[in-house]
Amino acid sequence: MIPPGSKRHFRLRAAALLIGGLLFGSLEAQDSADSKAAIDRLNQMSMAMSQLTYQGTFVYVQGSLVETMRITHVVDEDGIHERLVAETGPQRELWRDAGGVSWVAKDSRAVVRDPAFNRSYFPEVTPGVVAQASDYYRISLGGVEPLAGRLGRKLSIVPKDDYRYGYTLWLEEPSGLLLKWELFENEARPLARLMFTDIRIGREVDRKELQSSEAMKDYQTRPSDLPEKQEVTNAKPMWAPSSLPPGFSLTSHRRQEKQSADLFQHLVYSDGVATVSVYVERAVEDRSPPSGTSRLGTTHAFSRQSDGLQITVVGDVPAATVEEIGKAVTRNTP
Repeated sequence: MIPPGSKRHFRLRAAALLIGGLLFGSLEAQDSADSKAAIDRLNQMSMAMSQLTYQGTFVYVQGSLVETMRITHVVDEDGIHERLVAETGPQRELWRDAGGVSWVAKDSRAVVRDPAFNRSYFPEVTPGVVAQASDYYRISLGGVEPLAGRLGRKLSIVPKDDYRYGYTLWLEEPSGLLLKWELFENEARPLARLMFTDIRIGREVDRKELQSSEAMKDYQTRPSDLPEKQEVTNAKPMWAPSSLPPGFSLTSHRRQEKQSADLFQHLVYSDGVATVSVYVERAVEDRSPPSGTSRLGTTHAFSRQSDGLQITVVGDVPAATVEEIGKAVTRNTP
């Protein structure tokens, strides 16, 4: 960009505009090329985290909370098989496959299973939608540094407004696997960070670690508290936000197979990087959460009741985002 002072002298005006135009044009092209390279790497990460077989130990830090976890992620002809085990604190395990997610219920000897959820523990981006996310984030590549015995390429995702968090990612060269991430709000110090301390890829992975521990074999499996017989549908939601923060659009819609007194809807909105869930169900006395905004770690939630329904919005986004979406939820006209 041409400094303002370069325009003070008439004699230099033509030269400054000519040189400035050439420089600005080349910088603009370079910025565009850098942004495309960063977006391509982000799409590569999404593919790598879902389609590659890997295994490793990582540390998650959020405030005073420090957790060490072990993950085994195997992809074969039957799809994804994933097991996540806590190596610190209470005994906890989570399994994810084509049939959904199972996890050990807190303070109980039961395994809870929900066939409707299959999202990863790690940040996910939506392939094909990442390019439009550049309208709301500045996405750029940085240098390479050693991490977990490998080389990680730095990638920065900085929001252009206050509706989303920012991320700094380090992606393994050349696979694109996520080795480390940090989550920011307003470019301040990280709200949370996750870093692998060791990682194996492909044939190095010990598939025996997919098996549950001996302590879990006597646990009974029970369904989750979410309504059963939900289906993913392209039908227009009965209840949905009448307006959304810039960049967010509907990516998934689950509901009961038949509309009934036990109404249940789960809507997922994404801007290509951030994801927000909207739940609409019948309000149950003494079981509905209090109205207003709450926070747990990096996750914000907003709840309110309307026409006997409980509306809850949850996401790893700033409070303003869940509040704006939650307040806009209304019944769609037929």
